[in-house]
Amino acid sequence: MLVLLGFAVLAGAGTALSPCVLPVLPALLSAGGVGGRRRPLGIVLGLSITFTVTIVGVAKVVDGVGLGSDPLRDVAIVVLLVFGAALLLPSIADRIEAPLSRLARFGPRSRGDGFRSGMLVGGALGFVYTPCASPILAAVISVSAASGKTVVIALAYALGSAVVLLALTLGGRRLFDRVRNAGRGPLLQRALGTIMILTAVAIIAKLDVNFDQFVAQHIPDVNLTASLECSETVRSHLHEISGREAKFKPANGSSTCGGSGSRVKAAPANASQATLLAAAHGLHDLGPAPEFTETQDWFNTPAMRPLSLSTLHGHVVLVDFWTYTCINCIRTLPYLKAWDASYRRDGLTIVGVETPEFAFEHDAANVANAIRQFGLHYPVVQDNAMGTWNAYGNEYWPADYLIDSTGQVRYATFGEGDYAKTETAIRALLAEAGGDVGARSHPADVIVPSGQATPETYLGTERARGWIDAPKTGVHDYGPPPTGTLSLNDFAFSGTWKIAGQPATAVEDAGIDVEFQAKNVYLVLSSAGGSPRPVQVLLDGRPISTPQAGADVHAGVVSVRGQRLYTLVSLAHDERHRLSLRFAPGVSGYAFTFG
Repeated sequence: MLVLLGFAVLAGAGTALSPCVLPVLPALLSAGGVGGRRRPLGIVLGLSITFTVTIVGVAKVVDGVGLGSDPLRDVAIVVLLVFGAALLLPSIADRIEAPLSRLARFGPRSRGDGFRSGMLVGGALGFVYTPCASPILAAVISVSAASGKTVVIALAYALGSAVVLLALTLGGRRLFDRVRNAGRGPLLQRALGTIMILTAVAIIAKLDVNFDQFVAQHIPDVNLTASLECSETVRSHLHEISGREAKFKPANGSSTCGGSGSRVKAAPANASQATLLAAAHGLHDLGPAPEFTETQDWFNTPAMRPLSLSTLHGHVVLVDFWTYTCINCIRTLPYLKAWDASYRRDGLTIVGVETPEFAFEHDAANVANAIRQFGLHYPVVQDNAMGTWNAYGNEYWPADYLIDSTGQVRYATFGEGDYAKTETAIRALLAEAGGDVGARSHPADVIVPSGQATPETYLGTERARGWIDAPKTGVHDYGPPPTGTLSLNDFAFSGTWKIAGQPATAVEDAGIDVEFQAKNVYLVLSSAGGSPRPVQVLLDGRPISTPQAGADVHAGVVSVRGQRLYTLVSLAHDERHRLSLRFAPGVSGYAFTFG
């Protein structure tokens, strides 16, 4: 526990020095640069309290009732605007101070610019600072908000951040004191008030979010706490909080920390039994496999009854986490189907754990339709509550965990690729279990992802990126389609859209234009009430031709009915084009993927 506490303090300090704090820093320094001597302490204390409470409990509460993080950001915006105006106009400061006069004993009598108001401003900034929390802290906190140890870790993290932020605030205050001593106090106060208001405006425009996304995309190694997060010492102690070891690591080095689990070399199709047994010896024991838990409907099982690992004892089990609108998952299905057909009689059982990414993927009928569409014959289970996902500590779509005949996880791989190695691991464990496995067929005609393709993006506000005019919650008119040239990987709305956290629904004259580089273009779509509605597909300003059209496009139009992934463009090679889509009212879009 002491190791994790020390890590949390250092990680918190590193976070306070990371670029993600820059959107908060102007308001932090401005608020701390005026008022009584204890104001900086009040600001940092308020920020730390809000930050700690939010990551431990409030974030989960607002997520559970469907509010998301926008209400918290709205609180921050209001407070920053009010206190920025108070610095500009003393009369506003007097009105703010009046309701707080009974709390005067907690701070200096300084017309609302002391400890008390500092707590309020800092508390508001805490809502904006919260996304800076590193991924490993978020994982720790999400394990159990009710756990005493979890709260202690959160407090330690907040303490590390608070120390650095207080030092920054005090340093800025000393600089501002020099300016005031030079006789420029009133001018400085007005300038700091303006900075706070501009910070609020920047948050309204989501410039802070765009900055964070830019840093994440273009400066991937900037995280000052990365070496700590990936430390084997720290990761090995996470079970003190989560109650389970973080045992399942990728075999292909694709984890966030670049870790690797059991190594295996691809064996030829005619590999001997001895060669496969030697490969099995190289597969490390990663720990007992968690049971399927908190699941819903089962498919492709006798009488649709649930399976359990205890009933599958003696089988080699491949647990595949997927969701039916994820193109990366869809690309793996031909391999899974081929392995099921080739090795089921030798003792392999594949279980697809369908963990939804979008709300409509919770619907059992939609999952059943997808299973039929993809021709899956192995068992599939719904994991709507992410119970099994969390039991495995999984973070990826797709992810595969290979379990031997005794119930131990022996191999894990995340994302696409390494199919030959995975098949070798399957054959090795089947041989170890006594199966006589020889040459097997391999799947063909699968979609190979492009290394230069336009990155995926979402149409709703939750994870949108690349949009010229960022999606806005509610009904909004984005104007006419863009007439000029778009830069590569630019997306643009046009017409009227009703936008929520996940989907964007066409209202009137709705369209999307994108300049993409890819061979294939996919879009998750649905239609209100399931009624067929058209989406016109244009490539470089003209109706898309049949050789260039995706499988779901006929005569330049997609007829949207079910909630699924639609193939819009299918080219012979990676190419750059302008794709224009024109939506009938009632069509909802979720996510673009390119390959």
